[in-house]
Amino acid sequence: MHMRARPWSREFLAEGAAFGPDDCLMGEFEGKPPHGIEHVVIMRGGVRRRDSQGGQREHDINLALFPYPKRDHAAHPDREGFPLRPRKGNDPTNPPEEAGAAVLQRMNEVLARIQELEEALDVPDDTWGRLRAAWKRAENEADPRMAEIVRQARNLHPILRDLLTRIRRVLRRHRELTPIDRVQEMDRASMIWLSRQPGRNVPERAGAAQRILATVRKENFDTLENRVLHSYSRLASDVAREWMREHPRAKESRRFRDVDAFRKTCRSIGALMAELDVSIAEAGVIPNYVLMQDRSYHAVLEAWEKLLRRRKIEDDLWAWQAETWTDFAVLAITLAIDELDEAQLIAQSPISWRAEAVTGRWFEQDRPIAVFWLRETNRIVEIQARPEKPGGPLTAARAHVALRITDPSRAEVPRRVAVWTPHAMGPVDLEEAAQDAARLLHELQPLATQEVLRHGLILTPAHGEAAVAWETQARIQVQAIALGASGAALAGGLDAVRSFIKGEIYRDLP
Repeated sequence: MHMRARPWSREFLAEGAAFGPDDCLMGEFEGKPPHGIEHVVIMRGGVRRRDSQGGQREHDINLALFPYPKRDHAAHPDREGFPLRPRKGNDPTNPPEEAGAAVLQRMNEVLARIQELEEALDVPDDTWGRLRAAWKRAENEADPRMAEIVRQARNLHPILRDLLTRIRRVLRRHRELTPIDRVQEMDRASMIWLSRQPGRNVPERAGAAQRILATVRKENFDTLENRVLHSYSRLASDVAREWMREHPRAKESRRFRDVDAFRKTCRSIGALMAELDVSIAEAGVIPNYVLMQDRSYHAVLEAWEKLLRRRKIEDDLWAWQAETWTDFAVLAITLAIDELDEAQLIAQSPISWRAEAVTGRWFEQDRPIAVFWLRETNRIVEIQARPEKPGGPLTAARAHVALRITDPSRAEVPRRVAVWTPHAMGPVDLEEAAQDAARLLHELQPLATQEVLRHGLILTPAHGEAAVAWETQARIQVQAIALGASGAALAGGLDAVRSFIKGEIYRDLP
């Protein structure tokens, strides 16, 4: 397998070299996948190349993506110097931890935009309009994103306050030396102990302290339901603090105040549980009668399980952020086309939403994801994500997203626009990326016999503000856009995407 730091790179990663945080973790191979290397294939295609005899033959190429390491390094392939995920319940205290927190924040913002598609799918005839409205709200950072912890802050807060007034307890029997006048119950072991003491009657056997071994009942709070409540309060407090850290500009919003008040209540419950010697429940406990039948405790159990699943999902999303970013970029392009006044959605692939992300992907769809007809200019625009038959030029360009523009009134070959969605934990140099991508497209022109592939678009995460870079070489044009998933970086990035899409759609067909 050959490794590439960028999809448009002309050279492979040097043998023995390791991927770094500024690299895209990509590779390509022919034939069977290599053994022992974790990867997902994001595009399969064929490219005609010269063989050793001077002829040409078709080579099957598989474009692969590798996961980000869960630690700062990993092998197969070698990856070194990557940011660490922030530890649960801890704020970053040094530059490496701050870098990891920034990556996590960007990941959560992209995830929020992707998950808004789930709600938009509830109205199939206005999916893209509802999604566009949700993304428009996300451009205002003072109105923070909806998240599971926000929902729980609203729904669980009164339940937790109710539980504080009636924390369940049990009376458990213990044997201890008890004053004679307070003895209420004795069991067999207590009777045997008393019979073995010297004396002729009970007062004499009680000795100078006038105490005998008896059974007493004491309140005990260390029950399964309270252990679940203790675990939930600690986890919810950590998640709430993480959410608040990611939304510093939303301090005046109602959601921020709700989450902050909920965090304080959870911290109080956690302190109380520790004071009452309640231990921590482990994940996967079997619910008892109280957890199943008591409404308040059952609500806490369900909320705890949701947050636990969220942690598990984050582990997968951290490794496969590049896949999630590709889906985000595809949605951004679709919204940009849907906004055109003359655009009419004539076909849309069924979008199947998953209960949990698989290798960073929340939804599955056929190809293309959407087809638009421009009524006035009479052009068909297809958004192709991970196409099954990308063709030789697109395969050689290593672009697993593309626009296909066709004019039915003209007997000319279709035109494709290559779309790269490079994801790295460090910023991508837009000018260098645009230059290298344009150079690659220029070299691929001899392969474009069945369709035109002259222009390209690079969509990469913004590490701060949105930015744009252009490169023109002969008849080749490539635009590189860095955009974010919230606030001004989202608004500026979407404006740049809209501008590029309009320019490509209304460009005269060759």
